[in-house]
Amino acid sequence: MKGESLLTTQNLSVTFRRMERLGRVDRIPALKGVSLSLSRGEVLAVIGSCGSGKSILAHAILGILPANAETHGQILYRGEGLTCERLKQLRGREIALIPQSVSYLDPLVKAKHAVRWAARMRGLSETEARVAQQDACFAVGLSEEAGERFPFQLSGGMLRRVFLAIATVGNPTILVVDEPTPGLHPEAVAESLQRLRGFADDGKTVLLISHDIAASLTVADRVAVFLDGSLVEVARADAFQGQGERLQHPYSRMLWNALPQNAFAGTSDFPTPPVETLHVASD
Repeated sequence: MKGESLLTTQNLSVTFRRMERLGRVDRIPALKGVSLSLSRGEVLAVIGSCGSGKSILAHAILGILPANAETHGQILYRGEGLTCERLKQLRGREIALIPQSVSYLDPLVKAKHAVRWAARMRGLSETEARVAQQDACFAVGLSEEAGERFPFQLSGGMLRRVFLAIATVGNPTILVVDEPTPGLHPEAVAESLQRLRGFADDGKTVLLISHDIAASLTVADRVAVFLDGSLVEVARADAFQGQGERLQHPYSRMLWNALPQNAFAGTSDFPTPPVETLHVASD
């Protein structure tokens, strides 16, 4: 049912351990008490500066944080906690990730075979996987010719289509998309984002992480603003207009007014906070 809450984070915090000299352990906060909900049929854009915790949120939801990460709080999917065992069953099936870096693709595997492998990992037979791969590639506009190519032979736009085909071949309910637009020309950006909008319009959910605020606003229903690991505001997308009078947090207004179309106003009005480091004794 459209509007149904599918995924919720409750006071989610992530800290990274870092070994220092003399046995000292530094703990660096990356997410700080984030409570957020994702609803069926919506695109929720997550914006903020580099290092604000956007990608950490995505990796925490997928359960792919590095071994030195400590996580506190809860992540609920359909009202039940996302334990490690449950994530193994859901990841790539009901919750899928489109990563930021093309290095996630095997350079020695042709595009269509990568999509077919993803279908096989979702439990389909070889015949079913072949059909699912063809359907997924067709749906994202990946031609048969492009499917025969290796990643290094494809443009940035085509690589994004490969990622989208891999992520959607298993018909997931939630799609977590990390920076899908860097390096793409404006037409490709618009096309990529409209495909995500269509995914949400079909009753699914998209968590869109992006630096491109203006482009994200063309497809987003709501916008979550992150600053230094904290969620400072969740606003309707239509609140980003004028001089940001309807935005509640000064940082949200600063981001909006700093866009080129807003004359780069306010770029020096909000200082970047220092990284918080907690020093503790070795365990």
